Amino acid sequence: MRRASVTDPTLPNAPHDDDRSPAPNVTVAEAVQPFHLWDKPVRGRLVRLGVLADVLLSRHDNPDVVKKLTGQALALTAGLATALKYQGSFSLQAKGDGAVPMLLADCTDAGTLRGYARADNDRLALLNGADAEAGALLGNGYLAFTCDQGPEMERYQGIVSLEGETLAEMTGHYFQTSEQFASRVWLAAGKGEEGWRGTALILERVAGEGGIDPEMDDETQDDAWDTAIALASTVKEEELLDDSLASGQLLHRLFHAEGLALGQPRPLSYGCRCSRARLSSVLEGFSEEDLDEMTQAGEISMTCEFCNTTFRFARSEVGAASRQG
Repeated sequence: MRRASVTDPTLPNAPHDDDRSPAPNVTVAEAVQPFHLWDKPVRGRLVRLGVLADVLLSRHDNPDVVKKLTGQALALTAGLATALKYQGSFSLQAKGDGAVPMLLADCTDAGTLRGYARADNDRLALLNGADAEAGALLGNGYLAFTCDQGPEMERYQGIVSLEGETLAEMTGHYFQTSEQFASRVWLAAGKGEEGWRGTALILERVAGEGGIDPEMDDETQDDAWDTAIALASTVKEEELLDDSLASGQLLHRLFHAEGLALGQPRPLSYGCRCSRARLSSVLEGFSEEDLDEMTQAGEISMTCEFCNTTFRFARSEVGAASRQG
């Protein structure tokens, strides 16, 4: 249990100059490995969350089948976010009518990652335990990807219905219907001796002629893309989740005969952005009557769904009472 102190930002009357929740200082230095295939219309990223997956997933007491889905979502979101050149955040949201009605993950341009899933344990008990995939867990609903570049820029969001048995298949459906380029995704998450791990392998077909052999005609480009997909499809889940197998080594196994070129790895880190000030502003939107109903023993408690940290506010800190003070 974390020891509370007078400077703990989760406590009532905590100072506002250091109001973020106490968070693990966890960074995986080479979590995202970009790569491309020379003179071929193929680029990609291999995401290995490492210990970061265990830190993020262990914040919530969800069943393993839900943690597995969340780990896949975290790795996928990190892989898609690090392909974009902007300042802001990229998020995945899946909302359905199943035993997991909400799945959310987001990653900033700096590589800070967070996510959570909301689960109905009674409905989960009716499913096929640890073998349940995203389609069975989420049910009918939608999948949304959102690029948020800050208040000065318009948000971009793509939404499609949940189609497919796995989260990878759902993502493929999104790319087929909402994007202008071909992509394929392989996802894995699981718990081993060292804790939870999560991985995403993402391939994208390069649009236009950039980086491609100018003498390569359309048919040859199609063949190169199909070959890359076939090679990537040979990857095994245990390889994706094996910490002892470096990302470069795994990619070499898959693509060494296709002119593999590795880019500069990128870090990922624990990144919940909740704060006492942010939650206090949320409380200010409630009526005095609602605030009174939330109050227990003179305090209001709010828990961040991402990091599962509870902030406590004295009733006098919020609403009209705080403004009069």
